[in-house]
Amino acid sequence: MKKRLRAVAALAALTILSSAITAVGASALSADSVSAPSAVLMDSETGQVLFDKDSHSKRPCASITKVMTLLLVFEAIDDGKISMKDEVSASEHAASMGGSDIWLEAGEVMSVDDLIKATTVASANDAAVALAEHVSGSEEAFVESMNARAKELKMNDTTFKNCNGLDEEGHITSAYDVAIMSRELIKHKEIFNYCTIWMDTLRGGETQIVNTNKLLKTYNGITGLKTGTTDDAGCCISATAERNGFKPIAVVLGAASGKERFADAATLLDFAFAGYTSVKPELPKDLASSVEISNGMEKEIPVKADISGSFLVAKGQEKNIESKIKMNEEIKAPIKKGDTLGKIYYYLDGKQIGEYDIKAQGEVAEITFGGVFSLLLQYLLQF
Repeated sequence: MKKRLRAVAALAALTILSSAITAVGASALSADSVSAPSAVLMDSETGQVLFDKDSHSKRPCASITKVMTLLLVFEAIDDGKISMKDEVSASEHAASMGGSDIWLEAGEVMSVDDLIKATTVASANDAAVALAEHVSGSEEAFVESMNARAKELKMNDTTFKNCNGLDEEGHITSAYDVAIMSRELIKHKEIFNYCTIWMDTLRGGETQIVNTNKLLKTYNGITGLKTGTTDDAGCCISATAERNGFKPIAVVLGAASGKERFADAATLLDFAFAGYTSVKPELPKDLASSVEISNGMEKEIPVKADISGSFLVAKGQEKNIESKIKMNEEIKAPIKKGDTLGKIYYYLDGKQIGEYDIKAQGEVAEITFGGVFSLLLQYLLQF
């Protein structure tokens, strides 16, 4: 018990920027507690890894591939390249997909909105290809973009060969990389409008779709995200959940059955919620609204620190977080708006867990003879 408590305390000392896998985190939950051969538990806010079981093993991930497909679709929407209302005509290639699908026929027209719904809820392979072709012109060009985006996200274990996850030689990723792309996708809050749907219809009610993520009906706080199953990949899931602002991601690859996949994901999420809490940093009470400056046309300048994000700490450690303000040794004009004049440091048990800039909220010119004369003249003209 003491060893486990020490492990939890060590994890709490990791910085807000930590995304490294630690032996401490892995030992806090036995690898035998997860039946699947590869899994990872990650805090979506900080990227901190809380559990690792062979998470960099390169494996197929079936329809979890669609996490990257959906990410590129939402990014295309944000960039104005496509819109939710766009009407997409299914190609012969899209209609030819096997496995999970919504039975698109060549030439059939469906909105981007409905295709996203079909891809997310029903894991429709044909809908995923139709979206890919709409974004990039062809699935091949879209897959190139998938691999380029994976490289940008430092998904070093990943090579995509298609956009839907059907078994194909060389189409591989890892549990860690799945967590990375899942973390990126859920930054687009609109995805939750789809991945939390349990049952819905398409084609004006003619086609019923049911979510493949059974945790939506059984796990408290589940918010998504994507399942996948093929002969090569086994049963996989990237599961997201939220309680009290804490949003972990549990990825399971290669489980022997759907039941074991969901049980493994629930075990990981339970571990996260039982042992950790997400804490929003508070501004120190002694942070002044302005600071004095030297050599300036004004004596002081307003300042502000934008506090964002959160700290992931072991439960019970929240009250041990301390803050310290450290202003620059010399605050001297000229100063421009946005200049960093100091920092706020946050510590847990003496170890730094985060820092934020204190920035100037205005401009102050350097004092000059001409500037002083101008001010004096303005003063005299008031009388």
